Amino acid sequence: MRGKIIVSAVSLILVVGVAIGAVVVVHNKNKDPQISERQNAVKAMCQNTDDQKLCHDTLGNVQNSSDPKAFLAAAVEASANSVIRALNMSDKLIVEKGNSSQGVVKMALDDCKDLLQFAMDSLQASTDFLHNNSVQTLSDRSPDFKNWLASVVSYQQACLDGYEDNVDGAKEIKSQLQENGLDDAGKLTGIALDIMANLESILSQFGLKVQVNPGSRRLLELDSQGYPTWFSAADRRLLANVNRVRGHHIKPNVVVAQDGSGQFKTIMAAVNSYPKGFQGRYIILVKAGTYREYVVIPKTAVNILMYGEGTDKTIVTGNRNNVDGYTTSNTATFVNTANGFIAKYMTFVNTAGPEMHQAVAFRNQGDMSGLFDCSFVGYQDTLYAQTNRQFYRNCDISGTVDFIFGVSTTLIQSSRIIVRKPMDNQFNTVTADGRTQKNLPTGTVIQNCDIVPENALFPVRFQIRSYLGRPWKEYARTVVMESRIGDLIQPDGWTPWAGSLYLNTLYYAEYNNVGPGANVAKRVKWPGYKGLISRNEAAQFTAGQFLKGGSTSRTEDWMKPLHVPFDIGFTKP
Repeated sequence: MRGKIIVSAVSLILVVGVAIGAVVVVHNKNKDPQISERQNAVKAMCQNTDDQKLCHDTLGNVQNSSDPKAFLAAAVEASANSVIRALNMSDKLIVEKGNSSQGVVKMALDDCKDLLQFAMDSLQASTDFLHNNSVQTLSDRSPDFKNWLASVVSYQQACLDGYEDNVDGAKEIKSQLQENGLDDAGKLTGIALDIMANLESILSQFGLKVQVNPGSRRLLELDSQGYPTWFSAADRRLLANVNRVRGHHIKPNVVVAQDGSGQFKTIMAAVNSYPKGFQGRYIILVKAGTYREYVVIPKTAVNILMYGEGTDKTIVTGNRNNVDGYTTSNTATFVNTANGFIAKYMTFVNTAGPEMHQAVAFRNQGDMSGLFDCSFVGYQDTLYAQTNRQFYRNCDISGTVDFIFGVSTTLIQSSRIIVRKPMDNQFNTVTADGRTQKNLPTGTVIQNCDIVPENALFPVRFQIRSYLGRPWKEYARTVVMESRIGDLIQPDGWTPWAGSLYLNTLYYAEYNNVGPGANVAKRVKWPGYKGLISRNEAAQFTAGQFLKGGSTSRTEDWMKPLHVPFDIGFTKP
């Protein structure tokens, strides 16, 4: 692969300043006779970035000042070098502190190293993307590019969030990582995102125009079976038949069964059977049973289709939690880190009660992942939609505090959001979005869902306060649209994270909801609360706009082949 930058964990310690790809050539500016021209170009690139000084410092030495793509590549390269610095520091800290630190700190160090390696993967994808596309055609696949950049910010933030200041040694380690590349990685990636947000204006200042590929704006091209022409015949047949009625007519690659009737008795053993270099869909049938195990889908196991025999029959359960000394990420019963993951007809549970605080049932960071007819059961932090593009349909998601959270581009459609009874001194918040920068394409969208109380909460639903969400980070973005909101939701709708924190910069909005909890007359009066938005504004949060991606940047291209019901636009007139 041209411009390869992925190196082993051992050799990372020896790396000092790695250049990604061959897109950017840098040389001493004192030898450049076109300094004035370069300065004007840098000014145009940086004019709408949040940190203009850092932008100028980062882009000031780019040689080819007539090519805006070179400036984008310089920002990506600088971000990668910062991530490598942070990786080097994490290796150093693991050696120095790993054995002497508390278990939760060591766990956070290991988490951080893994997250930063995922960030490097995303930066590599970004570099390859820039190398293989002209600047004028960037808009055709800009959703992918923006998503990869956003995931870097998400991984960086998740690394920081793993260190709780009240744990001995955590604050010092967090500070060392921030000072040695981690903070810079987020800021530099943000520069690239800010540039992309203003690309058309920037190109005009360079005398260039965005070239739109007509194919990327056409309706979905279908074959005679109703599938995109690029989708394999095998996958078309497979996904057309994977449903509850005919699911067993499909021959899975492996079967999991506790009674010994399959190749494996545990889900993790089946996942570990994924062949190296496998092409296509790897199908895992998980027969009825309660599987008390912790499952991790590794990033190399792409395009797994895992299906059970029903949410009341195929259940994966665990009870790890924050009180018992696990970081939030490590409390998850089921973790997916691979792209293209699909799950159907399964339930994921964390049985730790509300008194155990953070206890994740399902953590997902796989891009273009889809979960259908699944249940997610927990209390605090049930569904950790960590990063990348995710779609949930016909699911049940239940919990108490922040039980749908993350820094991802997540759409939950035609599902039930079930609010549970928390501890007596707690209140309920359905969402806690973690968007940290204004141009991140991320956010949480709830569309055509029912937001209801569980049976145990129902009698006390007016005494225990429940809200649609609270802002976890500065630019939290959450939209509830075309949904039925029960009377359990407080009239003000939303609640602060802490005092007035983030209330000016968040984006909370509602559109065309019904039910006793949908009345916005007494909603919060924060500057960031948009209230009832117009249909035009709400359109950007429908699947066709919000989940764009793939070779043609059309949501249909990665969702249509799943052969599951989805609405590409609004669900109501």
